[in-house]
Amino acid sequence: MMDQANGDLLMVIPAAGGLLVVATAIGSMLAWRYSPDGQNATIENLNDRIRSWWAMVLLLALALLGGKTGVVLLFGICSFAALREFLTLTNAVRADHWSLVAAFFVVLPVQYYLIWIEWYGLFAIFIPVYVFLLLPMVSALRGETRNYLVRVAEVQWALMICVFCASHVPALLTLKIDGFEGRNVLLIAFLVVVVQLSDVLQYVWGKLIGKRKIAPNLSPSKTVEGFVGGSLSATAIGAALWWMTPFSIPQAALMAFIITIMGFFGGLVMSAIKRDRGVKDWGHAIAGHGGFIDRLDSVVYSAPIFFHITRYFWG
Repeated sequence: MMDQANGDLLMVIPAAGGLLVVATAIGSMLAWRYSPDGQNATIENLNDRIRSWWAMVLLLALALLGGKTGVVLLFGICSFAALREFLTLTNAVRADHWSLVAAFFVVLPVQYYLIWIEWYGLFAIFIPVYVFLLLPMVSALRGETRNYLVRVAEVQWALMICVFCASHVPALLTLKIDGFEGRNVLLIAFLVVVVQLSDVLQYVWGKLIGKRKIAPNLSPSKTVEGFVGGSLSATAIGAALWWMTPFSIPQAALMAFIITIMGFFGGLVMSAIKRDRGVKDWGHAIAGHGGFIDRLDSVVYSAPIFFHITRYFWG
C-alpha cells in the first residue's frame, strides 16, 4: 500500500510542478512586458510568491515522500518557526521566560512525540487540558501580575494555533482506515492542496469579479465574490481528487467545502490578530508571503476539523 501511495504522490507532485512551470512562465512574461525595470510592485510580488512556492512545494514533496519521519519533522520545524513569530507579537515579560522556554522545548517536542508514537488519547488533550492548566503556574510563581491574564492567554493561543492545530496535519498519518492502509500521506496532500488552492482561487476570483468586501477592516482583499468563487472552485477540485482519499466523490466534495470554509475563517482570524498588533505580516521569512503563519493560517484552522471528521466517520 505504501508503494501505491508513493505512486499516487508521483502523479500529484509532477502536476503541482507543472502548474508552477506555467505560473513561472506567465510571471516572466508579465515582468518582461509590464515591469522590465522591476518597478511594478504587483508583478514583482507575484513573481516573489511564485519563487517561494517552488521552495515550499519542494519541501512538502520531500516530506510526503519521506513518509512519517519527513512529515513529522517538517511540521515540527514549521510549528517552531510559527510559534516564534506569534510570540514576538505578544506582551511577554521577563517573568514569562521559563514559560516560553517550556513552550518551545517541552510542550512542542512532547506534542509531536505523542503523534510519532500515535498516542491519540494524550496528544488530543495534552495542550488544551494539561498545558492550559499547568503552564500559567510557571508564570504565576514569578509573581509578576501586570497583564498576567493577557500574557497567559497569548501564550496559550500561540500554542493552540502554532503547535496543537498544526500538529493535526501529521496526526492524519495515525488514522486507521479500513482499505486505506499505508496511504494516509495522501490525506495530507489532499488537505494542503485543497486549502492552498482555495486561498489562491479566492484571490483570483476576487481580482476578476470582486466588488463587495467581506471584512474591509481585517482583510481588504477578501470579497464575497472571491470567497464564493474560490470556495466552489476548491470544492470542485476536492471532488476531482476523491481518488486519493477514502471518500466517495460527494464525500470528497463535502470535505473539501468544509476545510475551505474553515481555511477562510482561519485567515480572517489571523488577520484580526495582526491588525490588533498593528502589523501587516507575521514575519518576513518567505518572500512574497510574509511569515510561516501567513502560509499556515488556513491549514491550521482546517486541519483539526478535517482530522476529527475523518477519524469519526472513517477511522
